[in-house]
Amino acid sequence: MAISLSVVLLLAIVLVVLIRGGSIKAGPAIVAALFGFFLASTGMAPSIERFMNSIAETINQISF
Repeated sequence: MAISLSVVLLLAIVLVVLIRGGSIKAGPAIVAALFGFFLASTGMAPSIERFMNSIAETINQISF
């Protein structure tokens, strides 16, 4: 759960920066957000979540 909230917060910040920077307009940003929302309710959601968790675990294991 903590990872999910962190990713959502990070993506929201990136989205706001892109909109304010003029790289993406509000319309396409809304479409992208709705796409993500509806994608989360499909059968692909568990696979995507497992993939994101494996990436987070891999990053967590990196030591400098």
